[in-house]
Amino acid sequence: MQIFEVIPLTEFPFMETREVIKGEIVSDLLNENSKERVFLVVDHDEKRIWTYNGPKSSLKTQVYGGILAGMLRQQLKLFYRTYPLNIYTEDDDKFKEILEKPIGGGRAKPIEKSSFSTPIEDRVILDISLRNFKANKAIEYINQFPPPMNMIRRFIIVGGIIYTEEEIIEAFVKEKKTTIKPVKLGRLNDGFTFFKDHNYSTRLIINDRKIQGLELYINEKDRSPPLELEIPIIHEDKFNKPGSIKKLIKAFQIPVQIPENNNKIHKNDSTNKS
Repeated sequence: MQIFEVIPLTEFPFMETREVIKGEIVSDLLNENSKERVFLVVDHDEKRIWTYNGPKSSLKTQVYGGILAGMLRQQLKLFYRTYPLNIYTEDDDKFKEILEKPIGGGRAKPIEKSSFSTPIEDRVILDISLRNFKANKAIEYINQFPPPMNMIRRFIIVGGIIYTEEEIIEAFVKEKKTTIKPVKLGRLNDGFTFFKDHNYSTRLIINDRKIQGLELYINEKDRSPPLELEIPIIHEDKFNKPGSIKKLIKAFQIPVQIPENNNKIHKNDSTNKS
C-alpha cells in the first residue's frame, strides 16, 4: 500500500501530494491524529485508489483530494479505480481490513507542481451543474454513506428540494415492521436561506465532482420536535385527497327511479314549453 497526503498550496496549482513512508500499517496514519488531513491510499493488489477524508478536514482539501485521485489514476494508466473510504464506518470489516494492510513501495509517483501544465478552471474543480439531475438517484447514493456516530439526520437538501425522514409502517404480519424513508417537504425559495431553528452539523455529499446533496444532522440526545422547520418553503400541490370508497361506488350507480322532486321539475318544464 502506498499512501499520499493531499497538500493545499497558496498558489497555482493550489494542490499537490506528498508520499508518506513512515509507519508499518495503514492504521499508523489513518487514526485519531489524522482528523484534519486527507489521504490517497493506493492498493496495488486490488488496483484501487482509496480517498480518505478526515472528519474535520476542510471541504477545499477534500475537493483537491478527488481531483488528485483522478490524476493518480491517469498516471497508473486507468487500470485502477477510485473509491471513497469514508463510505465505511470504523467498525466495518472492509475498513478494518484496509487499516491492517502494510505500507510499502509502489510505482505510483507523487503529483507535484510540475504535473500541472495549464491553469485549472473553477468548473473543473467543482461542477455543481444540475442538468439532467435525478433526485431519487442522488438520495440513493447519499444513503450509501452511514450516518456519523451519535448523530441523527434531520433534513436532506437535494436539487433545491428539502426532505425530512419519516418512519413508515410496512407490515403488521407477526410483528410490526417499519422503515425510514425520505419525505418531500417542498422546494426552497430562490435566494439564500439560514437554518436558524437549530444547531445543525452539515455533511456535503459529492459524486463525480457534482454535489449530490446536503445533509443536516443533530445529536441523538437532542429532544427537540422532529419536524421543526422555520425556513420558507414552497409546498408541493397535492391533488390526491383521502375520501370514502362507498361514496365513490355510489356515484357510479344508476338509480332505480328518478326522485319525485326531479319528476315535478321535468313536468313543469314540459307544461311551460306547451
